[in-house]
Amino acid sequence: MATRPSILSTPSVESHRGLGTEIGEYLRRLDYLLLAAVAGLVAYGLWILQTVTHDDQPGDPGYFVVRQAIFVVVGVGAFTAASAINPEIYRRLRYPLYIGLLLLLVGVLVAAPTIRESRRWFDLGAFQFQPSELGKLVMIVVLASFVASRAKRASELGTVLGAIGLVAVPAVLVFFEPDFGTALVYCAALGGVLWFGGIRWPYLTALALTATLVAVAVLWILPSSGVQVLKQYQVDRLTGFLDPDADPSGTTYNANQAITAVGAGGLDGRGVAGATQTSGNYLPEHSTDFIFASLAEQRGFLGAAVLLLLYAVIVWRGIKVVATADSLYGAAVAGAIVAAFLFQIFLNVGMNIGIAPITGIPLPFVSYGGSSMITSLALVGVLQAIHVRGQLAGRRW
Repeated sequence: MATRPSILSTPSVESHRGLGTEIGEYLRRLDYLLLAAVAGLVAYGLWILQTVTHDDQPGDPGYFVVRQAIFVVVGVGAFTAASAINPEIYRRLRYPLYIGLLLLLVGVLVAAPTIRESRRWFDLGAFQFQPSELGKLVMIVVLASFVASRAKRASELGTVLGAIGLVAVPAVLVFFEPDFGTALVYCAALGGVLWFGGIRWPYLTALALTATLVAVAVLWILPSSGVQVLKQYQVDRLTGFLDPDADPSGTTYNANQAITAVGAGGLDGRGVAGATQTSGNYLPEHSTDFIFASLAEQRGFLGAAVLLLLYAVIVWRGIKVVATADSLYGAAVAGAIVAAFLFQIFLNVGMNIGIAPITGIPLPFVSYGGSSMITSLALVGVLQAIHVRGQLAGRRW
């Protein structure tokens, strides 16, 4: 008598069981310390935003934090998708991704509305989409793909020049929006890819010297010859950084107010009510560019230290991902993400305390803005994807 096959042995059940096993293994391999640090940073950022923008929108004290919370939800979706996608897929799609980014950046310059003398955003009604933020992820995977594909020719000058050529076009387009800060982030990502991609020291040194010469030419040599590359307000910001007392009521006002706010916070801060620089609106852009100064005024050194400690955990775990990546490509992508985050944090905090010029660059996971939040969470998702696959492969590079 023939036995009836058990339902547990049917192909559909077996496939579901296999899928469940894969998902379970995937979840077990996630870097939960990195996940906890990011979650803590996002929650801390929402709390900071609530306190510094409470009086910014009359009649609606939760205006900014509610919108930011919506961006976080969308960003969590981007994080989930990015952590589940095999990073090799980006490598295969590098050409469409790169071309698509160039089209978006050109479209911004041509069709985007002018806001504060800049063309950076597509106005989608309730949301302003900033393609240059998405470009951080695209440039990282494109550059890493290029360097990894030439791993055996890493000692050749053509590899370095090719990587520079890839980043130069989108960086110049972003620069002319103008968005000097994000263009610099692209260059930081390039440095991270080349460093972790195994490029030789002499080429890296030459690249650093070339970047310094370009900066000198843009800031001094060309302007003295009558060729003005930067817009006037950008020139004023840079000269104001070199001489903070040059125009205290004009170009250096923001920087001076930020330094005052940070110094006024002391050890444990002045509290929400006592933070007059923020509540009195003496500190401009305290929800975006200068949110760190507002935090330091309200919560003091201790509150700022908690924020920086969370960033340090993310950087530490990011370097761990580099060490456990299952390929040179994965290591280069993870290294570039860490470099981009480090550069953004340094530049934003630096301009809040007077050790870096004002560039308008957001503080990751904290500054108000949808494009920045979604992109930052997506980048962490890519880190998780590389970490999981590195753990499963069990190899170190």
